[in-house]
Amino acid sequence: MTGSTAPGGSESRSPGPPMLVQEVVSAPVHEGNAGHGLLIRTNRGEIPAILHAAPDSNLAVVWVCGARGGFSGPAGGIYARMAETLQGQGITSLRLNYRQPNVFPECTLDLLAGVTILKGTGHAPVALVGHSFGGAVVIAAGAASSHVCGVASLSPQTYGANMAGQLAPRSLLVVHGKADTRLPYSCGVQIYHWAKQPKEIVLFEGAEHRLEECREELEALLKRWVNATLRAPPVSPE
Repeated sequence: MTGSTAPGGSESRSPGPPMLVQEVVSAPVHEGNAGHGLLIRTNRGEIPAILHAAPDSNLAVVWVCGARGGFSGPAGGIYARMAETLQGQGITSLRLNYRQPNVFPECTLDLLAGVTILKGTGHAPVALVGHSFGGAVVIAAGAASSHVCGVASLSPQTYGANMAGQLAPRSLLVVHGKADTRLPYSCGVQIYHWAKQPKEIVLFEGAEHRLEECREELEALLKRWVNATLRAPPVSPE
């Protein structure tokens, strides 16, 4: 997949009926032993999720993976590690899988459903983090929802990310490895140029697509960015 290539089948797929969240039920943890397993039941199918709830806090972040879905994220499963770390700092994490991996409009709806769940449980505007295909999904969902305060796009593709210019005043963080052979770092640079302030780009020398080579630096960066984004005073649209 190149930076501008559409995921298979997503351009011709019928949008179907609007997605409605019907209920959220407990489920066995879908991956690993950390967090609490959930199924978000909608009129378009079930969205698997893992919740890491921080008691007595209204701060939250949602994490999504690449075109194949899953929960762990890049850099050797950084999402699970970050969720546990942030939980100790008073920040809830919701790790989402996709109903139909690699179908861009459906995956965006899945993420928006997760945002709706957190809004309904009293959480303030949330931050979104996505990797690769998911790096564009978070941009599309962030631009579509007023209940998002910031978006972090890791090793992103450009297809679906052209709405980056509509994110402001939400903050955008773009992260890319300069040795990425799957999606060249020019994809991240293009998205950064599309976006308006506030925005930030971090390019890691020698890092490939999954950002394994900069694992510790990425964790420190995301910890700083998530905390700053969620705890910043609200900014009203111009």
